[in-house]
Amino acid sequence: MDEEHTAGYKEPCSVCSAVDWGISDEGRFYCRSCHNVIERTKEVVDPTFNPGTNRVTTIGRGPRTKTLERGRQWVLCEGFQFILRNQADALIRLGVSPRFKDEVLCELWRIFLQKSGQAYASTLMRPSRRGGRGPDTDSDSAAESTANASETDRDSCNAGSASDWSTFSGSLDAVSYLSGDMRTTQHSLLSMKRTLALIHMSLVWSREPLTLSDLLRLVNEGHVPYVNAYQELPDEMKLEGKDALLFRVQSIPSHGVVHSDAQELVLFLQLPAFPPISRQSLLHPALLSLRYLMDANLPDELHPWVCRLMERAGMADQTLHTVHLKSCPSLPRYDVQTAALIIVTMKLLFGLDDHTEWELSHEACDQDDTATMFSLRRWFRVVQAALTRAQHRRKHQVARKQWAPQKLLHPASQKKSVVLKTKRVAEQVQVCFEKLSGHPVSVQPGDPSSFRFFWGVEDSADGPSLHHKKLDGVLTLKDGVLTPSNCTYWHPALRSSRRCSRLYSDVEATLPRTFVWLLQLFCFLLEVKPADLFQEVLRVEARVVNGNSRKRSRKARSRSRSKIKT
Repeated sequence: MDEEHTAGYKEPCSVCSAVDWGISDEGRFYCRSCHNVIERTKEVVDPTFNPGTNRVTTIGRGPRTKTLERGRQWVLCEGFQFILRNQADALIRLGVSPRFKDEVLCELWRIFLQKSGQAYASTLMRPSRRGGRGPDTDSDSAAESTANASETDRDSCNAGSASDWSTFSGSLDAVSYLSGDMRTTQHSLLSMKRTLALIHMSLVWSREPLTLSDLLRLVNEGHVPYVNAYQELPDEMKLEGKDALLFRVQSIPSHGVVHSDAQELVLFLQLPAFPPISRQSLLHPALLSLRYLMDANLPDELHPWVCRLMERAGMADQTLHTVHLKSCPSLPRYDVQTAALIIVTMKLLFGLDDHTEWELSHEACDQDDTATMFSLRRWFRVVQAALTRAQHRRKHQVARKQWAPQKLLHPASQKKSVVLKTKRVAEQVQVCFEKLSGHPVSVQPGDPSSFRFFWGVEDSADGPSLHHKKLDGVLTLKDGVLTPSNCTYWHPALRSSRRCSRLYSDVEATLPRTFVWLLQLFCFLLEVKPADLFQEVLRVEARVVNGNSRKRSRKARSRSRSKIKT
């Protein structure tokens, strides 16, 4: 087919001087010998076109400027409600109970709308013409919004007139959200990251075995809509102008940011006590530690020691893991707490001071005749190799991640042409890259999993499993009780500081390298910052030390009282 279109072109190639031309998929001529692409394109002849016969028969008298299709009037809470619904539906498809959406998330969302004065209230805060918020005390509208609770809250959220509809924004109240008056009440503002905070609160209330780390990983992998989630909004809800600043996502929030937002929502909503997180709940460290031990390829015999440490630190009580505005007003970080317990347990058994752990590992290898003892040296080599491959794989996926949406958002109408041109150039570069590499640029999300690594003897495994190994090499029998062979324990200054990042950066160079590597391993598993995990380790150590000191003081008081009586 190419010979028919290139037969009349006999010019030699400017690079290799060959006369062997082909036509690419874009219709451009290229040299088959050296693949040089020239400016000449394929000529397309329209057989239905007859010069001189076509003429203009009518002249339109309408306006030359094209009118924009604006859709219907809507407010921001409607858009965020659609996004919350899609996120909840995605989690339900992944196995979360449907009651999480119907009985928990919907109720929390209505409480938020009522507390923030956007719906279900006698005094509704509606957008004003000056870009601020003005109260509306229409009792009929409030009653109507409450009566239509089963609908999509369109009537309860929709407020304003056609005169309030800004030409620079598709929604009615986007300008109001970005005004100075609204910024003073950050706790009542909606945002994309706040949708994740509300989802996380609902999961904790429902006691679903899905931590904040799991939620962020599902978002990062594309299983839960977050990046470009506005593309799923109905066509009648036009996003223009200032809406881009509220719905456009340029990065996925960190673990600490979402947790802080969720904590602010707990205090703002003034919720009653959450359902208790008992030891039978999968969010409790007693059961959650089993999952993290498996993911880190640590032996199963380590779990009883984690539970003993949890009892010693007083962290087994369900009141410490249940949100209550009076007894426990802070939202626990279940994943970070559990990882900190495992790290402190490893310090108790192995030392992790760059000397004791290797000596114990060497002694275990000398005593291990049946190859059943756990060796920290071998575990380090196996996990380090898998961790390096996983980090490289993550960097590769991040580099190939597609952030460009199909529906473009631009904060100003003047920039629309620039944004469209940039999109066309990016698509052309992507097509060229796919042809040169032979692989698609976009990364298809794999099947979701609760584990980062897969340990076993299969070909696809990250390494051999060490779950069945024994801890006999680091334990000794004293008075019929197994005790750790390591008799020393080190820890930095157990001072509480809110500036955890500054504290960790100050002491990181002085910490043992094995301990720092273990921190980085669990930070990779949970996708948290090392400073946050280090601060949680200090809290666990402080609870253990303070608990022991209290017991010693009680024993001393009881002895002194018995001496006085005698």
